[in-house]
Amino acid sequence: MLIESPANLKPYNSFGVAVQTPTLVRVHSATDIRQLLADPDLGPKDKLVLGGGSNMLFTRNLDSMVLKAEIKGKRLLEEREDAWIVEVGAGELWHDVVSWTLANGWPGLENLALIPGTAGAAPVQNIGAYGIELADRFESLDAVDLTTGHTITLNKAKCQFAYRHSVFKSWLAGKTMVTHVRLRLPRPWQPVADYRDLALALERRPIQRDPSAQEIYELVCDIRRSKLPDPAVIGNAGSFFKNPIVTEEQCRDIIGRDPAVVFYELPDGRFKLAAGWLIDACGWKGKFIGQASVYDKQALVLINLGGASGAEILTLSQAIQESVYGRFGIRLEPEPVIL
Repeated sequence: MLIESPANLKPYNSFGVAVQTPTLVRVHSATDIRQLLADPDLGPKDKLVLGGGSNMLFTRNLDSMVLKAEIKGKRLLEEREDAWIVEVGAGELWHDVVSWTLANGWPGLENLALIPGTAGAAPVQNIGAYGIELADRFESLDAVDLTTGHTITLNKAKCQFAYRHSVFKSWLAGKTMVTHVRLRLPRPWQPVADYRDLALALERRPIQRDPSAQEIYELVCDIRRSKLPDPAVIGNAGSFFKNPIVTEEQCRDIIGRDPAVVFYELPDGRFKLAAGWLIDACGWKGKFIGQASVYDKQALVLINLGGASGAEILTLSQAIQESVYGRFGIRLEPEPVIL
């Protein structure tokens, strides 16, 4: 456990926003958490858990201490007839986990390649891309209760996964810190390749055959790099807004006003609208407020042009919300946690 007081969080959030925390604690094990909780000075303080900072927008200096997840480790836990079960530390970079499983012949995460952030944050957000959500590949996780220091284990049902949501965003919000995540990679492997962008990329291949996991991985990386800026170069948190889910009647109403709207039908009869298309249709691509801008290659991404404050990024996001609501009657919901 390493403690820094005070600390600037600019290097630890993908927007690159400069804010201060009174105390930054680098957590390397569950034991570190328990020692911190037992400390008479640090234990009672308010705590914020931070992974890779890729799903956070800081708009002010913090009063709470920050627990930064740096727990490492990757291993094959079990090889079953129907699945490989792998376990990873919460501080492992998610993309490294995807690459590692593929390199070892355990496919199943390839659609989730190049998503920024850490493995511990993946179930909190229920990350997803190109037809797969973390919930589809989840086995269980371990977390430490930030009041008692006890380890709790949650299976898929207890995590209450939904679209970009989990129990860690409801009644467990701020009460636990994930230490290890276990993933279930099904056997035999079957490609998931019907998501629109990925399906189109596969159709353009010179040879029409079933794709391998490695091919899907490489195509997903290519697609993401063509649309999304590298946070190490341009500050951003990936997709800033969730794709709104509407009823069939709402979808028909929007189609009637603008037939070009991009949408996907869901198994339950509702429809998911492409938030990026809605934002682009309102003319926001490339627009900016201060040093905060809408990415000119993907309207769903807000970027830091250099030196933007969290307040500027928040103001831009709110202006986009009002614009989309005024035209389509749809209220966009941000993906990042805003503090």
